[in-house]
Amino acid sequence: MTAFWGELIGTAILIMFGAGVCAGVNLKKTLSNASGWIVITFGWGFAVAIAAYSVGQFSGAHLNPALTIAFAFTGDLPWNQVPTYIIAQMIGAMIGAVIIYFHYLPHWRLTDDPGAKLGTFATGPAVPYTFANLISEMVGTFILVLGILAIGANKFTDGLNPLIVGFLIFAIGLSFGGTTGYAINPARDLGPRIAHALLPIPGKGGSNWGYAWIPVIGPILGGSIGGLFYKAAFLGEPTASLWYVIGASVIVLAGAYFLGKKPQYSVSTDNVSA
Repeated sequence: MTAFWGELIGTAILIMFGAGVCAGVNLKKTLSNASGWIVITFGWGFAVAIAAYSVGQFSGAHLNPALTIAFAFTGDLPWNQVPTYIIAQMIGAMIGAVIIYFHYLPHWRLTDDPGAKLGTFATGPAVPYTFANLISEMVGTFILVLGILAIGANKFTDGLNPLIVGFLIFAIGLSFGGTTGYAINPARDLGPRIAHALLPIPGKGGSNWGYAWIPVIGPILGGSIGGLFYKAAFLGEPTASLWYVIGASVIVLAGAYFLGKKPQYSVSTDNVSA
């Protein structure tokens, strides 16, 4: 199997398990409906582990454009292979999402909430605030890449690495996922979002394209910083690329702060004394 097919199949497996658990929790009349955030974070953690075990020997199981770009920055992947990996990841993510659509076919019509249907495919913010949402995706992916590189440096048992990475995803979901749904992976969000837009889902509503750039740009910036920071701080190999990516991140964050959506807070008078 080539790296292209490894990434395509691995990302499809990732989305099948990940979007599958979201569908089970979000859609009406499933036996797992409303089972909660812990179920979703466990589902995504094991999704990453199973996908990595499936194709790691063929492609390294990036399954994530942010991770692929970070590995290119750290020198672990030639830049000329980056487009091949990302194209495969995007195709695989869309295929995985389409399979989940058919798997849960009768439940779309039984679910009235368009947001629940979109939430099966793509992420969205708990509080729409462009600047903070972007930071959330950057921080989550920074931790993801830093954690994966650190786990890879420990040779206690190589066969356990994918499982430990799965627990890393679980931990990120618990600690950082409550703000934006922790896409931390452009393919994981954009591929299924495109599928949501194209599939004939009854009463699906819009695909929230105004938000869609955040789970793409945020993970790429945060993951790149994570990889370059690891190389500089842990390996003692600083490069100018770290400062270039930090500079680009500052510019993007400034634009998000001044031009992006601000939160609409409602002031409660409960439990307020004069």
